Amino acid sequence: MVRSLKKGPFVAYYFLKRVENREKQENVATFSRDSTVVPMIIGYTIDVYNGKEYFPIVITDQIVGQKLGEFVITRTFGGHLRPEKKGKRLLLLF
Repeated sequence: MVRSLKKGPFVAYYFLKRVENREKQENVATFSRDSTVVPMIIGYTIDVYNGKEYFPIVITDQIVGQKLGEFVITRTFGGHLRPEKKGKRLLLLF
């Protein structure tokens, strides 16, 4: 569901406060994956936490309006079982 236009984009207050106090060369770390990228933070490097580590994102004018969490992968793919292991696994179930 889309956020109402009269409310404006959601950006965490503490996140904006940190960005205002830093220079563009410094990284700004945040847990706020649901914050929207606004034009005020263009040029900054934001470290977004995915639950395990921080990933740096360089904010450009092309990603304004997106959420910070869209650029960070949170799940790891363990892979598929090989066909011979699937057969053995099925035999064990019967």
